[in-house]
Formats: sequence, C-alpha cells, structure tokens
Amino acid sequence: MKYSNKNLFKILCQLLGLLTLALSGLWAVAQTPYPQKPVKILVGFTPGGVPDIAARLLAQKWSDQWKQAVTVENRLGAGSNVAAQVLSQSAPDGYTLLSISSAHAIAPAIYSKLSFDPQKDFSGISLTATGPALVIVSPQLGVNTLAELIALARAKPGQLNYASAGTGSGSQFAAELLKAQAGIQMVHVPFKGIPEALTDTIAGRTHLFISPYASAIQLVKDGKAKAIAVTSTQRMAETPDLPTVSEAGLPGYKWIFWYGLLAPAKTPRAIIDKINADLIAVLKQSEVKQRFTPLGIEPATNTPDEMDKLIAEEIANFKKLATQAQIQIE
Repeated sequence: MKYSNKNLFKILCQLLGLLTLALSGLWAVAQTPYPQKPVKILVGFTPGGVPDIAARLLAQKWSDQWKQAVTVENRLGAGSNVAAQVLSQSAPDGYTLLSISSAHAIAPAIYSKLSFDPQKDFSGISLTATGPALVIVSPQLGVNTLAELIALARAKPGQLNYASAGTGSGSQFAAELLKAQAGIQMVHVPFKGIPEALTDTIAGRTHLFISPYASAIQLVKDGKAKAIAVTSTQRMAETPDLPTVSEAGLPGYKWIFWYGLLAPAKTPRAIIDKINADLIAVLKQSEVKQRFTPLGIEPATNTPDEMDKLIAEEIANFKKLATQAQIQIE
C-alpha cells in the first residue's frame, strides 16, 4: 500500500500527538504529591515488639505530616512470612509498606519453599532501628559469668540446653553462633515465642536464652531475669555494668537485631526516596531516641540501595549458619 506525503505527514502528526499525550500523563503521575490516600504499614509480629513499635511511631508522625491516615496492621504467621507475602502481592505504589526485623533475611535460609522472593519482590526503604540481645541464664544454673557458662557446657557436653523463640528464630541463630564460636554443645528447646522462652529460662526449666534486649531488659532491672552479657560490641548505657560477650570471654562475638521498612518491588524510586527522607526526619527527632533507648535499641537509617545490600548480605550469612547448624523448616 502506498501513502502520499500528505498522508504520511498526517499519520506522523497523529502518532506524535499520542506520544505527547502519553508523556504528559506520565509526567502528571510523576508530579502527583505522595501520598494522596491512606497508607498502611504491615507488621508480621504481635503488638509491642520493635517492628510494631517502629511502625506505630512512624504512622503517628506521618499521619500528622502527610495529612493522610497511616495505619498499622498486624498480619501474623510463619515468622512474619504471611505479612511479607501480602506485601509482595500489593500494588507497587507506596500505599502498602512492611516493617521488618532481621527475620526477613533468615526466612530464605531456613524455609525450603517461600511464596515470595525476599530480594526480588521488595524494595528496601531504610533501616529503622538496631539493637543487641541479652544472654539470659537460669538462676538455678549457678553461673554468674559467660566464662563460667562456657566452662560448664564444656564439662557437660550436651547436658545443657538453650531456649529459643522458635526454630529458625533470631534467638536460635544467636545461640548457635555462640555455640560454634565457643566450641560447646547444647540442646535446642524451641518455644512459640519470646515470652515463653523467657519464662521457662527464669523458672529454670531451660538453661539459656539469648533474648532481644527490649524483651528482657525490664525483667533484668526488676531482678526477675539474670543477664550475664550483652551481644553488642559496646556496653549499653542502660546496663553499664553488664559486659559484652566479647569482653566476657568470647572475643569477636557480635549479634545485632536490625529492623527496617520495605515497599513492593517496582515502587517508583521517587516515592521510595520520599518515604526514606520522611523516615529519616522522624528518626532524627529527640523524642524517638528517648522512646527507643529504654528498649535497648537505637534509631538507625540508611539509603534504599544500602538496605537492599544489607538484606542480600544477611541472607548469605544466615544461609551459611543455617547449614552449619542444620536449621531447616520444610
């Protein structure tokens, strides 16, 4: 079919008009201020934990700043995997976010099958907080220092046990790392959560529990739980007399729980950057640090790219430790 120059010019003008219209639409979308409707932050854990506390703090501050409702929804199950699955299936528009812990990077190390890809299905926004753990021992065990605990475990290989918040939990990985570096054998006793593990260790039914600082610090202050070390690289301001694990006899040991915020993959970078900047502004406020410090955590932030890199590195670390400790969930 032949076209005259006049017809070709007409077709080109029509195509140019359509292209201009499409680009104008994209430009309008790109320039639309975020957010234009309510935002939801998913949490895969029960209320009161650090991911929940961080999410609710952000929700409160952002609701005031954005003049939009920001709500928190606790979606429990499978060590936060249920909430992660919901996010992976959400629209990549910034209106559904996920407050995570380091359990997000543990999941691919222990589950043979996941309904989502922990790296490809999400876009990192930023860290929100970091915090160590407390090495809690049963008062009936008769040890007062980490060195005494290690000596007792070596003298009675396989006769001591340690509690965890469940198979594949951060508390199990922290204990397995301690076992590996100390060269000791202990039997794993999994519980359904942190409160149960703490209760049984305090009561003497289990011998050791490496608990998130925020979960045990008040019990330690009240004299109900016995802590012999903290897993950070430096002593904590709330417990200045408590040595680090490294100081107490296991040089080089470090265990830090971290927390952060994710969006679905393919969320526009402009929206990711906007949320990142507004998150950093919130976490810089002095009242946030005042809220976090008694819990043994500190506000922490990074860039979206750094968050993605952190998750990738942590997944590799946890996979290595899971293989060594033979931690697997079908």
